[in-house]
Amino acid sequence: MTKSALTALALAGLAVLPGCAEEAQEGAAPITGEVNIYSSRHYDTDLALYDDFTKQTGIKVNRIEADADALIERIQSEGEFSPADLLITVDAGRLWRAEEAGILAPVGSQVLAERLPANLRHPEGLWFGLSTRARIIIYDKAKGAPEGLANYADLADPKFKGQICMRSSSNIYNISLLSSIIAHKGAGEAEKWARGVVANFKQAPQGNDTAMIEAVAAGQCRISLVNTYYLARYAGGEAKEKAMFDKVGVIFPDQSGTGTHVNVSGAGLVKTSPNRENAVKFLEYLTSESAQRYFADGNNEYPAAIGLKANSAVEQLGTFKADTLSVATIGKGQADAVKIFDRAGWN
Repeated sequence: MTKSALTALALAGLAVLPGCAEEAQEGAAPITGEVNIYSSRHYDTDLALYDDFTKQTGIKVNRIEADADALIERIQSEGEFSPADLLITVDAGRLWRAEEAGILAPVGSQVLAERLPANLRHPEGLWFGLSTRARIIIYDKAKGAPEGLANYADLADPKFKGQICMRSSSNIYNISLLSSIIAHKGAGEAEKWARGVVANFKQAPQGNDTAMIEAVAAGQCRISLVNTYYLARYAGGEAKEKAMFDKVGVIFPDQSGTGTHVNVSGAGLVKTSPNRENAVKFLEYLTSESAQRYFADGNNEYPAAIGLKANSAVEQLGTFKADTLSVATIGKGQADAVKIFDRAGWN
C-alpha cells in the first residue's frame, strides 16, 4: 500500500467539527487549509475554541478525542503516515510520556516565548502549557480548619490519622504532585511523606476529585486534595453545588515556602505533522487572549498566558503563590513517584 493510501486511511478516523465545515460561515475567513488535532481534553468549550480558530484563520480543525496514552500509542503505530499535527493533553506526566515516546518535534516561536512563562514551556520547545490548575487541600468547614495544616508536608502529621481521603496513586495528578515533592526535597523525604499520608487515610483510595469534594462536604472525610477547577465548578454551579462548595474550606499549601503545586494542560507538535505551519499557528492561537478565555471561562482553569486573570468562580477560591518549578521537571520525576507510591502502600 502506498504512503498516500495509508495516510488516507488514518485521516478517515478524524472528525470534522460542526462549526468547521468546508464552507466558511458568514463573516469568517475562507477555508484555506486544515490542522489535525489528537486531544485527550473532553470539554465542550474546546469545540467552541476550535470553531473560533477556523473563523479567524480559515483553517479547518479536524480532531480525534481519546485517552492520552491511547493517542500516544496511536501516533506511534501510525508512524510516518500519521495525520496528527498536534497532541493536546492534560498534566505534565502525559506530556512527558509523549516526549519519551519520541513523537514530538521542537517549535521555535517568539509568540509562545513571549506569552508563556518559562516554567510552563518545555526547555527545547517540545510542548507548551496552555492552562493551569492548582492542587489544593480542602477540609470540612463543619469540623473547623485543621490546626497545623498549611503545607503538603503537614498531611503526613500523625495528628491527622483517620481524617484523610485520597484518590488512587495511579491518578496522574497525585503522581505529578509527588514528583514535585521529589524535586524539592529529594526521594527520601518524598517517601517519608507518602508513608505518613497513607498512615492517615480514613479509607482505601477511591473515587475522583469530584468524589473527594462531595465526601468532605458530607463529613465523610475531614481532609483531601483536589484540583482547583473541580472545586470551582461547585462555586459557579447551581444551588445544590454551591451549597456543597460552602461546606468546604480551601488551603493553598506552602505559601511561606515554594508555593502551591500547579500543573498544566498542554500541546506539542507531532514530528511527522503534515500541516506544520497551520499547527504552529494553532499553538500560537491557543495562547491568545480569546483562546485563553475559553480555557478560563469554559473549564475554570487558570490562563497560562502572562497577565490574564481567572474567572470569578476560580477567584472565589482565593489568591495564592504558585510553585514555579518547571513543568518539565515534574514530568521527569513520574517514574520515581510511582515507585515510591508502591513502596508506601498508597494503592
